[in-house]
Amino acid sequence: MSKEEMFLMKPKVDFCFKELMEDAEIRRGFISALLDVEIQLAAFPLWPERSVFYLAKMYTGAIQKGQSYDMLPKCIHVGILDFVLFEEDEEFYSCFHFWEDTRRRMYMDKLEIHILELPKLEGYECTRTELLKWGSFLRAEKKEEFEMAAEGSSYIERAYERLTEISADDSKRLEYEAREKAIRDHTYLMNYNLQKGLEEGRKEGREQGIKALVKFCREYACTREETCSRLIQNFSISLEEAEEYLEKYWSAEV
Repeated sequence: MSKEEMFLMKPKVDFCFKELMEDAEIRRGFISALLDVEIQLAAFPLWPERSVFYLAKMYTGAIQKGQSYDMLPKCIHVGILDFVLFEEDEEFYSCFHFWEDTRRRMYMDKLEIHILELPKLEGYECTRTELLKWGSFLRAEKKEEFEMAAEGSSYIERAYERLTEISADDSKRLEYEAREKAIRDHTYLMNYNLQKGLEEGRKEGREQGIKALVKFCREYACTREETCSRLIQNFSISLEEAEEYLEKYWSAEV
């Protein structure tokens, strides 16, 4: 087979991941290993705040006016991260609940947050668990890596088959490559203009630098959460200070 025929999409690119999850069998197998999912490729320092925000929206949105609280369903948020969130831990998978700090008594089991940190899979053997197989599949890029992850798992074998099918589909490949390019271009422009804005801001003073960063983030359609994260990271300020600056400049003509 030629190099062109061996093209395989990367499952961790959101376009490819969504295409795979359209298959009911693949979706069932993946959900049995994980659950309600969001993929995040770029590092996001405020990921805990973001995940709780969306989990809370999911939970409160499940009940209608006049309904009893017992109608609230269990809600689970799963983040598949292509960056390390917990530097101090070796484990690649974490599951969080609401616990009492001292006695470790669970307050309720209707809210869960699951985190899968793909970079930490480097030192693990692929054959150990079904979850580890899925993680290895998602971060794979070469044919041999996909085949190794699929060994002994009918669900991942089906995912690999489907990956091969959509990778061979010219129209889907064009969509995938356009999405990959958009991600690369967006990341490059964000980083370039951010540094440029920060350099200009430093010349004009801290306040002007913060103002310039907020303006930049608005122009590039960043969310308030992403902008808040960048303010904290680049100006070493607290979450409360960052939110105050957002309140001051987000809706203003900057």
